[in-house]
Amino acid sequence: MNNSSTSMTRRTLLGAFAATTVAAAPTFSNAAGFLRGGGDIRRVAMYSGRTGETLNTIYWIEGKYIKEALKEINHFMRDWRIDKSITIDTRTVDIMAAAHALMDVNEPYTMLSGYRSPQTNAMLRSRSRGVAKNSLHMKGQAADLRLKNRSVGQMFRAAKACNAGGVGKYSGSNFVHMDCGVVRSWGS
Repeated sequence: MNNSSTSMTRRTLLGAFAATTVAAAPTFSNAAGFLRGGGDIRRVAMYSGRTGETLNTIYWIEGKYIKEALKEINHFMRDWRIDKSITIDTRTVDIMAAAHALMDVNEPYTMLSGYRSPQTNAMLRSRSRGVAKNSLHMKGQAADLRLKNRSVGQMFRAAKACNAGGVGKYSGSNFVHMDCGVVRSWGS
């Protein structure tokens, strides 16, 4: 190989992947395989009505997480009330991405809650019976999400099909909770 050959930078590679689509979307039957690495890329797209921010990033390619993308996810999913972020557990992001792919939707998630500081969690707990005292949100292991083009029931079933963490259905508030804790489900 000579010095005049073209080399691909990470940014060029990401651009190439971003311009393509995943050829075979996972189905409910192979969601667990998708979470274990069945696929060349993983993408997450979200919108925050609280901050007005959007995120659309490829965060995993060919079995490797992309540090820069994970930093963007950590910042996006921060506790916006105090502008504090922590490391978001990649297992939660993987569950979100797998459930999104199962629903075959292009719309980004609307993120209602990602990381919560203990202070924010205590404040929300004082206002609602549905907030857990030891919420996984405080560990960066949970997200509350909604989609306009899919029902809470559809989102719940997709996340539950991943069989990879906790899934809560909050029909009255129009969102689904996804976390990377013990496999369990709740809600109506």
